[in-house]
Amino acid sequence: MARDQQSDKITLFSGTGSMEFSGKFPDLLTPVVMGILNITPDSFYDGGRYSSEIQWAKQADKMISEGASIIDIGALSTRPGAREISEDEEIHRIMPVIKSLRKRTPEIFISVDTYRSSVAEVAISSGADMINDISGGTFDNAMARLIGKHNIPYVMMHIQGRPGNMQENPVYQDVMEDIASFFRKQISIFNEHGAMQIILDPGFGFGKNVAHNYTILHHLKRFDAFAYPLMVGVSRKSMINSILGTKPENALNGTTVLHTIALLNGAKILRVHDVREAVEAIKLTEMLRKRSS
Repeated sequence: MARDQQSDKITLFSGTGSMEFSGKFPDLLTPVVMGILNITPDSFYDGGRYSSEIQWAKQADKMISEGASIIDIGALSTRPGAREISEDEEIHRIMPVIKSLRKRTPEIFISVDTYRSSVAEVAISSGADMINDISGGTFDNAMARLIGKHNIPYVMMHIQGRPGNMQENPVYQDVMEDIASFFRKQISIFNEHGAMQIILDPGFGFGKNVAHNYTILHHLKRFDAFAYPLMVGVSRKSMINSILGTKPENALNGTTVLHTIALLNGAKILRVHDVREAVEAIKLTEMLRKRSS
């Protein structure tokens, strides 16, 4: 871990990431919102709410009308302790949603939340524009090759462990440097396969305790050294509820506070359940940024 002797800042990465995204991907000159559309029965907050076409279509329309630039479709719950489902079941859940959403709103940017390359391949062929991988390519070694083949935007998230055990006493030598080391390694692998359109996600709550999560949030700007856009997903998570004594269903205020901090610390994409409130946080922090520049 290198340090600048004058600024005492950790040097996380010496390379230069690409912020050149193809097609209709948002330019990120202003932060954007990714709306969560879970079509799962067991997600921690909205499991079972959007299991029918009428339900998820209505929710997608709502998020788009409130200002979501990206819709992130998830068919496999990755909450702590979640059970894994088969690839066939994941594909069976997700394909009709992608195809219908693409037909209903052809202009929207569709992301698919999966760590399986086989599911990602089907999703891309069905109209998905982007893959959001909680494992950063570590659960399926074929993911880097697939993303490189299509060279589409890809969210590389950090996780320690797997969803079934990730919250069983997570330990780090240095949480910021450990995540940075993970990113360095995985970026190199993906770049070697031709995958350049990378977005980084430090993975709040994925193999981190409360202290780890707030350390990451406080030092989020350190990841700017990678020169890749940063996505933050803190919406209604336990890092809020454990401090405020709330539950996911009444954690919106706490979520907005953390979104504001994340935006001030350099987040370019907010992955959220509540689009309107996140868009408002972006508008207000952007006004502050413009007045201070």
